[in-house]
Amino acid sequence: MRHTMTHLSRTWHQASRRLLAVVCAVGISAALAVSAFSSAAQAASRIKDIAAFEGVRDNLLVGYGLVVGLNGTGDKIENMAFTQESLIAMLERLGINTRDGTLKPKNVAAVMVTAALPPFGRQGSRIDVTISALGDAKSLQGGALLVTPLVGADGEVYAVSQGQVQIGGYTASGNAASVTKGVPTSGRIPNGAIIEREVPFSLASMRSVNISLRNPDFTTAQRIASAVNAYLGMASARALDPGTVQLSVPSDKDVVQLMTAIEQLRVEPDQLARIVIDENTGTIVIGDNVRVSRVAIAQGNLTIKVTETPQVSQPSPFSQTGTTTTVDRTQIQVDEGADKKLAVVDGGVNLQELVNGLNALGIGPRDMISILQAIKAAGALQAEIEVM
Repeated sequence: MRHTMTHLSRTWHQASRRLLAVVCAVGISAALAVSAFSSAAQAASRIKDIAAFEGVRDNLLVGYGLVVGLNGTGDKIENMAFTQESLIAMLERLGINTRDGTLKPKNVAAVMVTAALPPFGRQGSRIDVTISALGDAKSLQGGALLVTPLVGADGEVYAVSQGQVQIGGYTASGNAASVTKGVPTSGRIPNGAIIEREVPFSLASMRSVNISLRNPDFTTAQRIASAVNAYLGMASARALDPGTVQLSVPSDKDVVQLMTAIEQLRVEPDQLARIVIDENTGTIVIGDNVRVSRVAIAQGNLTIKVTETPQVSQPSPFSQTGTTTTVDRTQIQVDEGADKKLAVVDGGVNLQELVNGLNALGIGPRDMISILQAIKAAGALQAEIEVM
């Protein structure tokens, strides 16, 4: 009996250890799955960050106006004919005739006024405007913009601007010196324009919406369509081309609510294997999908450095013989790049391995540009090189 109880106890402990091992394995697998899902979610982007709904866009506005009230820093009227004509025309509209007189004010400047009319901007709401000097004004500090109509690409007036100009710089000068900070001939007027005309666009009645990708790509467009269809539970979205996904709005869905939900869906955008090079600044940007076939790289330059350190030779003090003379001392250093080794970059390396391999050669960004271009010429770089 005692032997039977001992055997049962040993069997129970073994079964408990096996069950605990199974539970731990399941827990670790679940944790790894959650970690992988979390990493994938962090790598994905919202649709609203990589695409936009067609029709929901800004409209650019532009206008020509006058800034007055400057402290002698305006246009020189005798040199700027358009400023003079604009000033005379403005005064005539106010009932003042100045055609027979001579105008030489220094407090007026001709400016260009620009703004962006936001989507669904309603009549009576305000938008910011940017003011830029058109003539030879030195500064717009302290000036006020007079009423300026802002027109769109169709020539219609969509907003009217007026207000005190705010600039982010200044200029000060004297007879012998001057100082300038920022750009005093450009400024802004926050809420400086009132919308007078709305852009007609009926969003609620649309039954088909196009999603435009900011960076067109076949794979990304297909992923967006798949994510939208998975959310709706039906095949309502399809990719028309690399930059457009067409969405048919279901009859039981509200367009605004549907677009709000869709723009929050997460999609992992795909990207081309591309290397962007700016030779002016020596900037190199390497994409994550860049791959290199097995290749050997060596880089080195011949450097000759000549240093002249002449020394003065003179006789001993109180010596009756000898003269002071200059003795040339020349030191020549030749660097043939003997310490530059031939490095082998294995095939199919990723971005980190490629950067580590190039850094191991001890080269700078500009030499790295030449190496990348040489690798591309050798056919070992599976990426596109774009030179800015």
